[in-house]
Amino acid sequence: MVIRLDGSIKKRKKKLSKAVHGTSHLISLAEAQHVFEEGACLLIIGTGQQGLVRLDDGARAFLRQQGCAILPMPTPQAILAWNEASGPVIGLFHVTC
Repeated sequence: MVIRLDGSIKKRKKKLSKAVHGTSHLISLAEAQHVFEEGACLLIIGTGQQGLVRLDDGARAFLRQQGCAILPMPTPQAILAWNEASGPVIGLFHVTC
């Protein structure tokens, strides 16, 4: 799931990453571009219960170029971080494993 800057909750477009990597455990540049919103200063990534999700190099570089910090952590901790975050923050949470 993705939580947008306006607080709306959207379904994650995992197919963008699966098309490139064959898995939703590696976030592609295309998915990062879809998730990012202008003005976001932080992307909190819930990497799943086991912490398996990560960004590919292109996605990481894109977010850094946009000035968006990245905070990946297992989903239970990411939820806590999201609840405490302030400012223009996006959340991407892998909740299926």
